[in-house]
Amino acid sequence: MNIVVNEELKAYIDPLTPEEHDALERSILAEGCRDALVLWGDVLVDGHNRYGICQKHGLPFQTVQNTRFQSMEDVHLWMIDQHLGRRSVSDFQRGVLALRKREIVAERRARAAAAFVAAAPAEETAAPEAAASSSPVAAAEDLSSREAIARAARLSSSQVVMIEKIQKQAAPELVAAVKSGTISLNAAAAVATLPAEEQVAAAAAGKDELKQAAKRVRDAKRKTREESAPKAGDDARAHSDAIAGDELSALRARVAELTAENEALRQQLAQLRAQLSADDGQPF
Repeated sequence: MNIVVNEELKAYIDPLTPEEHDALERSILAEGCRDALVLWGDVLVDGHNRYGICQKHGLPFQTVQNTRFQSMEDVHLWMIDQHLGRRSVSDFQRGVLALRKREIVAERRARAAAAFVAAAPAEETAAPEAAASSSPVAAAEDLSSREAIARAARLSSSQVVMIEKIQKQAAPELVAAVKSGTISLNAAAAVATLPAEEQVAAAAAGKDELKQAAKRVRDAKRKTREESAPKAGDDARAHSDAIAGDELSALRARVAELTAENEALRQQLAQLRAQLSADDGQPF
């Protein structure tokens, strides 16, 4: 049997740690390779570690074809779903996989919607959103929201936010520390806000220094919040006083205006009385 190992597929999912690989090797040596390797034609899709161990020790193994794959994207999505369901995958790895799945699904939906609109009659292309919503892609899984990603990865939305921050800002050395479990998600997200050289130095110094770096970031943020809180209160009071002053000035102006109107009315009334008295020859 000719089995092709695609290096891109082999590296698509984070490799086992040395300890995990040793445990798998002991299990296969004791019980044999119980799970069949998954192939797409000649290409090995799932079971790279089992295949390598069996080849090393000359052990037999079974294979099974997945006939539903039509593209490499199908293979990637299948691999992601398989690993999202495994208990041995860390929170960080599940988050990364779910975010990777979001990108693939979003690209697929966009391509399918564009193709549907392009093939639709002219009257339908006038409303592309309506046409896209009725296309087959509308039935695809929607991972556009953080909540949906969290559900897919069995994480909280806040954990997804931290993983996104780590992916975007963390130095490779810090990412490696997260993957190895040296630092927690929460602490890594804090350290990721530091300049890259500080992240690298903290990761090189080890677990304790990473914790201290995370603590320094949190303390600095807390101090900034505490310092800004009184200023915000003073600003609010000043704003309130300014509004009160404006309202008092407006009231005073209104009183002056009413007083003037009253005086004008008194004068008009006096003139009217004088006129009536002259007409009748009698005092009013």
